[in-house]
Amino acid sequence: MNKAFIGIGINREKVYIANIVKCRPPANRVPEEDEATSCLDYLRNQVILIKPQIIVLLGSTALKNILGKEFGITSARGKWIERKGILYMPTWHPAALLRDEGKKIEFWQDLKKVKNKAEENGIII
Repeated sequence: MNKAFIGIGINREKVYIANIVKCRPPANRVPEEDEATSCLDYLRNQVILIKPQIIVLLGSTALKNILGKEFGITSARGKWIERKGILYMPTWHPAALLRDEGKKIEFWQDLKKVKNKAEENGIII
């Protein structure tokens, strides 16, 4: 992530990164629904405190737990979604980039959209 931020020109110190779950599931597997649900109130409180205008959702787990189970990362990736005054940009999880290098271009394009949208809205990142 840090290399991508540097390449796009995003200051890492201006970015807050949070996870759906607050502890790593065994064998780094996708969190089960009850694990994610048990941590969502904590994440919601983080969002309330930070007051982000833009949230980048890294991967299917983030997308489905934040915006809803009806979303799929393949179809939602790269498209702005607005909810309650916050702009969301779903994109690939960095682990997906390691498995499929072809996704790096799309990930890069998505981060460029985030950088451009931030600039349009006077957000310094």
